[in-house]
Amino acid sequence: MINASKNSLTKKIAVITGGSGLLGQQHCLALLEKGAIVFNLDILPLEIFNLNEFTAYSKNFHNILCDITNEKNVEAAFKQVIERQGRVDILINNASIDYKIPSNLSENMQDFRFENYDFSSWQSELAVGLTGAVYCCKYAARIMIKNKAGIIINISSDLGVIAPDQRIYKKSSASSSDILYFKPFSYSIIKHGIIGLTKYLSTYLAEFGIRVNTLSPGSIFNDQDPEFLHNLKNKIPLGRLASVSEYKGAIQFLASDDSSYMTGQNLIIDGGRSTW
Repeated sequence: MINASKNSLTKKIAVITGGSGLLGQQHCLALLEKGAIVFNLDILPLEIFNLNEFTAYSKNFHNILCDITNEKNVEAAFKQVIERQGRVDILINNASIDYKIPSNLSENMQDFRFENYDFSSWQSELAVGLTGAVYCCKYAARIMIKNKAGIIINISSDLGVIAPDQRIYKKSSASSSDILYFKPFSYSIIKHGIIGLTKYLSTYLAEFGIRVNTLSPGSIFNDQDPEFLHNLKNKIPLGRLASVSEYKGAIQFLASDDSSYMTGQNLIIDGGRSTW
């Protein structure tokens, strides 16, 4: 007999970082739809949310302004959650800096070449995408260890397991040396690091009943440059990018007892791109 309630998250207390972003909002909704009480830690205010989608969950959704690159901010945010709810059951480390490709690939962004990279942004990218995740894991783990239970989901990327193919940014009229946009190397390093964090914590925290897994999404359709979309679709066996809501089921699976025997794993959902 199928237990339909196994993936219910009713009254589970969840903390998510960067929930104000495009994919982060969907992660919030994925938990809210299953009955969780969600706290979003973000430097962006609540007003950025699509209020029509979140109205039905207003009692269970809370926004805490927090700079996750500041350990004291993170400690205070988790203290606030404990004061209000008494525990943390789920943590989703979603926050990252991901530079968007220009809407027109004719825009010259040669500074993103490795040999031209401006390291003034390296520390901020690392702080948000990796150090912030470590801070949140530290304070969530303290709570979860006491409760002998908990789930941590780290959000990586298909670029956490494969290298960016810079050729997808090439205009058909350009030579190989004239690619104008490059995916920064920092993003791949950070997303690979997230997977390493998952592996480390999954073994370290297993004895306390805490499971740690990674979700690595592929590219999401967001009205990108048409030629870029054409190039990228040719790299994906399913021949398309994901819609923004297609990762909700994966979040619900990883956050629920449906994945009760799963830890230390990286769930890659990329339309098959990393298979080629």
